[in-house]
Amino acid sequence: MRWTLALVCLLVVAVCPVSASGGGEAEAGRTQLGITGDPARFARLTGQRSTIRHNFVGWHQGNALPQILGNLRPIPMIAIKTGGAITPAAIASGRGDAFLVQLNRAVADFGGLVYVRPLPEMNGHWNDYCAYSRDGSARGPQHSTAAFKKAFRRIAIFARGGTAAKVNQKLRKAGVPGAASLDLTATKARIVWNPQGYGSPDVRGNSAQAYYPGDGYVDVVANDLYDQGFNAAWDANEALYAAHRNKPYALAEWGLWGIDDPAFVERMAAFVKSHRVEFLAYFNSKPGAIWDLGSKPRSRAAYRRLITPLGR
Repeated sequence: MRWTLALVCLLVVAVCPVSASGGGEAEAGRTQLGITGDPARFARLTGQRSTIRHNFVGWHQGNALPQILGNLRPIPMIAIKTGGAITPAAIASGRGDAFLVQLNRAVADFGGLVYVRPLPEMNGHWNDYCAYSRDGSARGPQHSTAAFKKAFRRIAIFARGGTAAKVNQKLRKAGVPGAASLDLTATKARIVWNPQGYGSPDVRGNSAQAYYPGDGYVDVVANDLYDQGFNAAWDANEALYAAHRNKPYALAEWGLWGIDDPAFVERMAAFVKSHRVEFLAYFNSKPGAIWDLGSKPRSRAAYRRLITPLGR
């Protein structure tokens, strides 16, 4: 599961419809299928109509957000990464608010549903916003889980928007500094909290739950699940689902790590049918990448037979 990009599987549970200006609509009770990669090529491979289109955004890309969202119609999902430009504690304190204002405006101007996925795989040491290094040592207060939770709350509040009075009231409740007299626009953002099932390093302080910001700041709980060496962490996936039964669940990234394993696809389809899942987004990446279904004929056939019909 170690990767900063991935696909996710989810079944819609009472999702707000997207306005006509957003170009898409999430239908209650219907699985929303997504893709990281070329949706037209993936449609040729699998027959999938990808309603959710997933991409990654760096903290330096605020000016590009309107174009990025426009390219991800009908329903964008953006994973926000820091790239080392800012720490969780700095985000929590308000030092990243310029980007968050740009995020709010871009999502508001888009006019429809946008899945906002802040700081995904936060319990993976390869991410600079993880609280732990690979050897299990803590990275200090600027990167602590407490700082992360406050940073996530601030991002969620800005992404959702509202009047200055309401935003500042929410910021104070979240335990972070206010934002002066700044008015933000209310949006249709849905906030995705997305750890890995197992922390890496797998120490107690780096568990998924250690990073949970609270129910009020999360609309969808998601996991990233990859089949590496025919050994996907299904037990951790079930545990994460069980820990948040009051929330819609999703797989924001899922895929086959350089292997052709139709059994993994079959098990994913069974999971979606038996659990409360909002959307499922496969990580296909570029042609020839290790996750590309184009090089996995048996898994591709299983996908077309079992996953694609979920979105119809």
